[in-house]
Amino acid sequence: MSADFHRIRRLPPYVFEEVNRLKARLRGEGVDIIDFGMGNPDMPTPKHIVDKLIETARDPKSGRYSTSKGILGLRRAMAGYYQRRFGVTLDPATEVIATLGSKEGFANLAQAITAPGDVIICPNPAYPIHAYGFIMAGGVIRHVPALSPEAYLSGVSRAVSHSAPPASVLIVSYPSNPTAQWVDLDFYKDVVALAKKHNMLVLSDVAYSEIYFDNNPPPSILQVEGAMDIAVEVNSLSKTYAMAGWRVGMVVGNARMCAALARVKSYVDYGAFTPIQVAAAAALNGPQDCVDDIRATYRARRDVLVAAMGRAGWPIPSPPASMFAWAPVPEAFGQVGSMLFSKLLMEEAGVAVSPGVAFGEHGEGYVRIGLVENEHRIRQAARNVKKFLDQSGQILSRARAEAPTP
Repeated sequence: MSADFHRIRRLPPYVFEEVNRLKARLRGEGVDIIDFGMGNPDMPTPKHIVDKLIETARDPKSGRYSTSKGILGLRRAMAGYYQRRFGVTLDPATEVIATLGSKEGFANLAQAITAPGDVIICPNPAYPIHAYGFIMAGGVIRHVPALSPEAYLSGVSRAVSHSAPPASVLIVSYPSNPTAQWVDLDFYKDVVALAKKHNMLVLSDVAYSEIYFDNNPPPSILQVEGAMDIAVEVNSLSKTYAMAGWRVGMVVGNARMCAALARVKSYVDYGAFTPIQVAAAAALNGPQDCVDDIRATYRARRDVLVAAMGRAGWPIPSPPASMFAWAPVPEAFGQVGSMLFSKLLMEEAGVAVSPGVAFGEHGEGYVRIGLVENEHRIRQAARNVKKFLDQSGQILSRARAEAPTP
């Protein structure tokens, strides 16, 4: 009998676990780690949202089971957000599902719409749940390089022409985690046309739709005429309102896919704690100046990161959106790979980043840097990086000497 269960065998070792083990060991030894590794907002949730949670939690009825697809008030608030932000009209009863964060929504949607052997077109690099949600559901992933939106769309066109059986689902995710890239509405028009031509459903992940800097607000695929026929969008309050630990997301759009997700969720959960859902509705319906403040904080950190690391000798492209920078591994370390570079950077400079290979093979040569430390810590990290790069020769020599013999 195999030591691993079938679905577990389909999942590779989680790359982040290796980095996290090293981080924990170093912190246990007293090392101050400046941690850009995880996209974990460090800002407090706005007060009026927390106050609504507390107020609702005092109701003796609040501890009862909720409803798996979300309370109606929250689904109405989500539909209202889409109307205000994108001009998209949604029926809260049939086209909006509240989820336990976008990750759960994505994974359960994959369970709902995937048959064993279905071919899924997935960007690479990408957030891991995009591929592994479908792998756990029995799907087959066709990875398409996505180092630019144009390259991804071109690669999708080639992939669907050579897929047997034909691809059934196309995944898009902009602003992108990890690459921070942004697209305009014309991109989504091309996606919808391509998907309809090849009879594919579309899953669009827009968890970072409110974290943008230099462009107009990112659009929604649901703004495209005919998109509701084939597409759903996965969204989240995690980054928009600094509510990551609250686990509130949504899946909106095509009623058939929403119904399938609701059916699966009815078997596996009762929805989030009701006071959390009421507070989430207050976030969406209430004053939005807090969103502007959160966006401004990320913008300021981005500007400090790019400038300070540039002076340190590590040129980092300025991200137009998301809470991440997608940075090429410095030239001196270009031959060692993103994983070893990330480990050396943590051990020698006390700076933690995410290796690009954790997001897929086409992420090799890059690292993801989260804008989750304050400006003072970012400048401190840059000083550490400068010393690290100045000593790159000695560091690499030690690493080679300590490497196990093949």
